[in-house]
Amino acid sequence: MMLQATNVHKQFDGQDVLKGIDLTVNKGDVVAILGPSGSGKTTFLRCLNFLERADRGELIFDGERFDLHAATRQEIARIRKKTAFVFQNYNLFLNKTVLQNVTLGLTVGNGMKKQQANEIAVRALEKVGMAGKLSSYPSQLSGGQQQRVAIARGLVSNPEIIYFDEPTSALDPELIGEVLSVMRQLAQEGMTMLVVTHEMDFARNVSNKVLFMEGGNVIESGSSKAFFEHPTQERSQEFIRTILEARK
Repeated sequence: MMLQATNVHKQFDGQDVLKGIDLTVNKGDVVAILGPSGSGKTTFLRCLNFLERADRGELIFDGERFDLHAATRQEIARIRKKTAFVFQNYNLFLNKTVLQNVTLGLTVGNGMKKQQANEIAVRALEKVGMAGKLSSYPSQLSGGQQQRVAIARGLVSNPEIIYFDEPTSALDPELIGEVLSVMRQLAQEGMTMLVVTHEMDFARNVSNKVLFMEGGNVIESGSSKAFFEHPTQERSQEFIRTILEARK
């Protein structure tokens, strides 16, 4: 077991957004977190990386136990050194080139020498098909290219797990495939990933586990194959049926 989250709760303005979420992730798992908008998927992901502070819950990461509500800054820093987070809207620095965006965490965050950081960054950008854009600025790139740079930025820290928060939802339809292709490649290489997504083909064909949420609760969890072929809960069946009908 690489990561285990237990009984994660979160409120906003007195409203329960997460009502006791549990999740276990093993090394190499690709977990698709599915559900309708407003179900708490992104909030859960952000709580795992302390971008939101949970009201209650426990996290076991690499055998170390953390209180999701009361973890110290030092504990949070230790977790983040082993993780990467890819945002829906890229979060690139607009005044920095592609190469500078990817090296910044290494040079400023880790104190690495510029030459070494550049070498690591170039390898990561090659992996996502962006090595030809090192001196470009984000405004000169398509949304798909910006998201691939954001993935490269996550890869340079050699994370044990990458969190993806709806990485394709801000993209034009024709650009979605290039980002999913990179993510599929990472999955084939054994990268552990938690992916909040509406991309059902990715969830069905690339992920090996599904966490299906609604109203701050886990409705169903288990293998992707079982979820898509034999969902046990009526709400899960309805969700899949709606998706299939929308494709007709």
